[in-house]
Amino acid sequence: MGVDGSSPPLPDGRGLCSAALLRQLARPPTPIVRGLPPPRGPILGEDLQLALYVCYELHYRGFDGVDPEWEWNPELLGWRGRLERAFLSALRAEADSAPLAEQLSALLTEPLDGTGPSHFLRAHGERWQVREYLVQRSLYHLKEADPQAWAIPRLHGAAQAAFVAIEFDEYGDGHGERVHSRLFADMMRDFGLDPAYNHYLDRVPAEGLAVVNLMSLFGLHRGLRGALVGQFAGVEIASSPGSARLVEALTALGAGEAGTRFYREHVEADAVHEQLVRRGVIGELLRQEPQLEDDIAFGLAASALLEDRLAQRMVSNWTKGRSSLHLGLLDAPAGS
Repeated sequence: MGVDGSSPPLPDGRGLCSAALLRQLARPPTPIVRGLPPPRGPILGEDLQLALYVCYELHYRGFDGVDPEWEWNPELLGWRGRLERAFLSALRAEADSAPLAEQLSALLTEPLDGTGPSHFLRAHGERWQVREYLVQRSLYHLKEADPQAWAIPRLHGAAQAAFVAIEFDEYGDGHGERVHSRLFADMMRDFGLDPAYNHYLDRVPAEGLAVVNLMSLFGLHRGLRGALVGQFAGVEIASSPGSARLVEALTALGAGEAGTRFYREHVEADAVHEQLVRRGVIGELLRQEPQLEDDIAFGLAASALLEDRLAQRMVSNWTKGRSSLHLGLLDAPAGS
């Protein structure tokens, strides 16, 4: 949905599979679906990551002109399952296999010589690079924290209570003007960007799509609930220092109050969430279901892998003065 409640249009295809999927979704759903080719090409590439993103988006807000019945079409779900299995296989092959305790400990240590986007933007950032960063993050933050909400009915007792407490903060503690997705939309406006839901889907590259697809994959499968908790933990534990750097970077580049509120909120909130997610969610979940420890570790490592790929794309391109976006540089900011 856009800010006016309308659903976004379907994106453009990026290859054989995504183009075939988009053609199907423009038609009424049928029990037998013909025309979806076997998934081929790199699973982390543009074509298959876009196809997976579009399939998942049917479970969120859908697309303009796409029949809602496609959400549970058995043949489409079967085709999506083939993509998911390939995605999971790639993640398990490449993600760090370190134990959970070791990964959690590493998250609590801030490197002195960090090289990620928040470090780059604070030290060298230009306004066009901040705008690209917000576009890259918009696919998730404009629906924050909907993917993680799938875990709520799959957790129980104290772990569920702690998880819901964090989610309640993400949704503004019951205050519509403080919902994190709205704060992110306000920040986009401050930088001359369109805050409509999925407006920039055609501009986000495979690396950015994969970060969001990971959350949806984990969230939509009960058997991956431990992995979703791991992904969630990685975000909540590590985001406070990065958010502080981004507040500095955005302020130096002329952001107004609305242009920094989203990250100022995360500096404070995620410092509290770090304790809550480690002890209240992970600690209690492992007390109830100790067999999920390896799944939590995998979710944490897989999320770090994909976040690193996206970070490398942004910083590498910006260092060379190039756009990090699919299809290149954005238009000039509104009003500039």
